[in-house]
Amino acid sequence: MEKIEIIKTPAEVNCRIQELGAEITQACGSTPLTMIVIMNGGLFFAAKLAEAIKLEDFYIDSIAAGSYTHDVSSGVVQLRSTLKLDPKDRNILIVDEVLDSGRTLKAIRDNLLALGALSVKTAVLVEKEIDRPDGVAHADWAGFFMDDRYLIGCGMDSEEKYRHYPGIAVLVQ
Repeated sequence: MEKIEIIKTPAEVNCRIQELGAEITQACGSTPLTMIVIMNGGLFFAAKLAEAIKLEDFYIDSIAAGSYTHDVSSGVVQLRSTLKLDPKDRNILIVDEVLDSGRTLKAIRDNLLALGALSVKTAVLVEKEIDRPDGVAHADWAGFFMDDRYLIGCGMDSEEKYRHYPGIAVLVQ
């Protein structure tokens, strides 16, 4: 069995997600919001964040996208599904578990704006502290800022394993 080193406990993660939900709620005021979840990684964070966002006009959709295969990034973002909701004239919040290179968020943001979204903001559970010359430089909302390590838990995985772990950790070799 592989060992893990806990970086953030489930309690710390849940507390921070509640804070993010309150910040996003306050920033939106009475403006309708559509959350677009990047699957599969964004699922766990987005579910908890959606519960913490207290808006009346709140919609949720998802898109499958990414650049990783077998824990290695190809550098090319693939959009593997389409949205059910039309982004035209909507205020969008893209939600993902981690901001790494920023290419996936940039590709989706640019696509949504081209489709007529009024605004596109981003929320991630973890923003890695690295340079991003080809992607989104920073998320509008980030739960935690962390060094560039391969993280697991809260949707982050190692070959599709460990997504379900409720905290944030790293595998110990």
